[in-house]
Amino acid sequence: MNAWLKAGLIGIAILVVLNLIGLISFLGCIVAPLRWITYIVVGVLAASYMLPGREAGKAAGQGALAGAIAGLGGGVVNFIIAMIQTATGGAAQALQALEQLPPELRYQIRDLGISPELLAGVGGTAVCSSICCFGGILLAAALGAIGAAIYAAAKPE
Repeated sequence: MNAWLKAGLIGIAILVVLNLIGLISFLGCIVAPLRWITYIVVGVLAASYMLPGREAGKAAGQGALAGAIAGLGGGVVNFIIAMIQTATGGAAQALQALEQLPPELRYQIRDLGISPELLAGVGGTAVCSSICCFGGILLAAALGAIGAAIYAAAKPE
């Protein structure tokens, strides 16, 4: 098995646990920084699984791949959790949050032809979660590459 794939699968397992921990409301704010640390650790793992004689450039590529795999897996799990939450009553809470927006912003959204129900419903959640998932994959790849490059530069043998 490739080093980046092994590290990425380990990262997915860690991110699934973190996503489940994030469902506890008062622990949710702790989970985001732990995700970032996980992406860096996944990059370090990918570099550590490489054979000795590591080069920072190759290790960064391995770390980026591992981070992207972990980010994709964690993002899909987060997407599923968000869809379940929205379908089981989260839409009502989202509508309450939209009502707290300034009136000018609500009028602009209405003038664009977007109903608040669309933003707060399953469709809006799917769009927003997909955008966040893609951004998370890019962030994961970058942090994985950074972690791997630093590890390879520090321990080439």
